Amino acid sequence: MKDRRKEKRLKDDNEINITIVDNEKKPIKGKRLNGRTMDISGSGAKIKTHTLLPVYTLIVIKIKLKKLKKTITTTGIVKWTIRTLKDKFFIEGIEFVNSPSQEILQLKDYISRGVDIHSTNDK
Repeated sequence: MKDRRKEKRLKDDNEINITIVDNEKKPIKGKRLNGRTMDISGSGAKIKTHTLLPVYTLIVIKIKLKKLKKTITTTGIVKWTIRTLKDKFFIEGIEFVNSPSQEILQLKDYISRGVDIHSTNDK
């Protein structure tokens, strides 16, 4: 199977805060949740939550990059979702959309340093 990813991903476990928003990026009342990243790239992330995020849900996601001690805020759209019966979690694929370029540049720099570190250790 051909990998369709646009960019390399870094396996990285970070705390995230998610706010479900409308098309104008206004928060929908009572639609906030927490989760964790499983992997991340400059164009998206795989996340793990306790709540189902339906495909095409628009979210604002705050990613607490523990290694940088910095929080990145970006907008994303849910592209796919899987329920894990054993762990009672949901795993979602998020594509970053209309995100501040400065935030994405910082994220890409963080990932490139992490990818370089991990790729040399994996050989």
